[in-house]
Amino acid sequence: MHRQPPDRRAGCHSLLCGRPLIATSGYCIGRLCVLDPNPRYGLTAGQRQALIDLARIVIGLIEASHSRQIGLIATQVADVTSDAILCADDIGRITFWNAAAEAMFGRSAADTIGAELSIIVPPALRAAHRAGFASAAQGGYMKLAGKSVELTAIKADGSEFPIELSLGRWQDEKGFHAFAAIIRDVSARKLLQYEREQAWAFLNTVIEHLPAMLFVKEADTQRYLLMNKAGAAIAERPQSDFLGRTDSELFPGRGEGYEARDRAACATPGVHVHESEHLRADGQLVHLRTQRLRIDTPQGDARYLLGMTEDVTEARRAQAEVARLGAYDALTSLRNRASYVRRLDMLAAAAAPFALLSIDLDRFKAVNDQFGHLVGDEVLIQVAQRLSELTAPGDLIARVGGDEFVMVLTGDEAAERSHGIADAIVTALEEPIKTERVRTHVGASVGVALYPRDGSTPEAVRQASDLALYRAKDHGRGTACFYNEAMDAAARNRQFLEIALRDAIRNDEMTLAFQPVILIVTGVITSFEALARWTHADRGAIAPCDFIQAAERCGLIEELGTNLLRKACVEAARWPGDVQIAVNLSPLQFQSGHLCERVRQILEETGLAAQRLQLEVTESLLMRDVDQTFEQLSQLRLLGIQILMDDFGVGYSSLGYFERFPFDKVKIDRSFINAAPTSRASQAIIKAVVQLGTSLNMGVVAEGVETNEQMEMLTALGCSYVQGYLLGKPMQGSDVLYHLHRNSRNC
Repeated sequence: MHRQPPDRRAGCHSLLCGRPLIATSGYCIGRLCVLDPNPRYGLTAGQRQALIDLARIVIGLIEASHSRQIGLIATQVADVTSDAILCADDIGRITFWNAAAEAMFGRSAADTIGAELSIIVPPALRAAHRAGFASAAQGGYMKLAGKSVELTAIKADGSEFPIELSLGRWQDEKGFHAFAAIIRDVSARKLLQYEREQAWAFLNTVIEHLPAMLFVKEADTQRYLLMNKAGAAIAERPQSDFLGRTDSELFPGRGEGYEARDRAACATPGVHVHESEHLRADGQLVHLRTQRLRIDTPQGDARYLLGMTEDVTEARRAQAEVARLGAYDALTSLRNRASYVRRLDMLAAAAAPFALLSIDLDRFKAVNDQFGHLVGDEVLIQVAQRLSELTAPGDLIARVGGDEFVMVLTGDEAAERSHGIADAIVTALEEPIKTERVRTHVGASVGVALYPRDGSTPEAVRQASDLALYRAKDHGRGTACFYNEAMDAAARNRQFLEIALRDAIRNDEMTLAFQPVILIVTGVITSFEALARWTHADRGAIAPCDFIQAAERCGLIEELGTNLLRKACVEAARWPGDVQIAVNLSPLQFQSGHLCERVRQILEETGLAAQRLQLEVTESLLMRDVDQTFEQLSQLRLLGIQILMDDFGVGYSSLGYFERFPFDKVKIDRSFINAAPTSRASQAIIKAVVQLGTSLNMGVVAEGVETNEQMEMLTALGCSYVQGYLLGKPMQGSDVLYHLHRNSRNC
């Protein structure tokens, strides 16, 4: 203490004494001064003690105010923090519970303060919690103090969740232990951690079970950082052998090549693909396809090399098989059309001479229809084998259609060899073919063309070979025919005829002529046969057999036949009601299955009575599909139409046809009429047909009657009807009525 000299100014106080203010922390925070207007000299013991006590009171007040400020700040912080903050006394009762704790645990501060801390501990853990807390309250060791630990807590609704807890302990002013805890809900973090662990586990599972080699290497050292299970299996080494090692160390002699490709992949960005063959320890050759990709650092420097290697052996085998199937016929294992065409192109490009033999089986369709496709397939396989036995190295055989084959002979002697081989093909296929079920006969026709003699391009040679094949078939099948220029002229003529025929049908240039049919007994005209006629502007009259065949060949016969039938019905509708019209049908008109409906529509359009229409069919129609043909003929008969069999006797006649279908008339072919005067056989046939017609109530018509001698003979044999130039030539529709009038007067 220091005494100051008295201040003698009026109204002034003098400093009597002072005392330093020492905080509990040991720091001096100021001085307590006592003033008195009266000077004093020295302090008594009581005054000195009073000054000390006064200083202590001031220190207490100052520190209490500071504590209140700190407490206020702490309370404000505790209220705004997202972490739960709570305090508990030494017996485990909660003394503080902030707003975050209310939200986290679902309990209000009012309901929680004073309750046991164990209310936030799951029931299964409460016994251990109480024992640990009691020990800590007595000053025992706290293993959680000063640490951040993860525990499980429980909410008011009974749900458990993970928390992170930081725990502290202190003594209050009474010396009792107190505890404070900061609690953080780590559910989101745990969920994220779980999801990351699951993703990592999933990624590891995918990598391990990936059916391809997956590896990762350091870009600079080329040492393995990862090798999956499939990769180890492909490399035939344990996975543990790879980590930290290079290919040179693992595969001496081969690893250097791998590393060179790795360096190339690391040098430039993008995917690098390489395929190679690898011989396994078991001797199996496998085809491997490796893709490499450089992985860079954020700065763009190469850091890792990612690689994937696939065993593509089966894929390459499949591709090879697809390529083989693309070049070979699946049934016979011969080359297919595309492959043989490519071969012709290659030979022509090399200016190499060759002979092309087109081969067509003669009776395969009948075999296939009669015995079924299984037998048909066996026949084709054996045909392929027989053809293969006739070839030499360098030759080619291909199946180019259902029963169509080609043979390509190569070499300088191809032209000379083609003659002998063409005959050998015919001979080889004349021999019966034995299958597991039946013994069949097919036979073959062969057309031959030579390159470059018969065509300057592969396409021209193919056309020439086809023309030769058509000629071989026209010659009666079972023969071989070589191409010549006359065939080309005939082909051009056929082509011209087909083009002109299309124009004629489109322009309605087809006309009809009508030839009378006379009942012998009365001499009366009972019907007319409609005969198709076509006169070309440049070539003049075209023979019906030529343009009818052309229409059948190029798919025009249905349209042509429908047009001619309509014309015939329109014309006949103008005639007397007792005169009929006969129209010929092509076998191909029955194939669509719509013939009956078309005929019915035409009758309705033209107004011609069905009983006045006669439809003539040939034996060749009946041979194609007997059941279907008779079904359609029966439908036509139900309409009231008469059905005639034309040209009887020139085909494979079968008397069984008359048993299955009641024809109205049968027309004897003109070849028998021409020969009858001098041929007893023809006379016998005519007589037999007449007797058959009489027995079956069928009319018999003799075609092509041109002489009185023929007329007298047919009358004597009992023929019903006659038709021919002797009785009336084909005439225009405008002349029919006049001819009918004259005939009625003569009769």
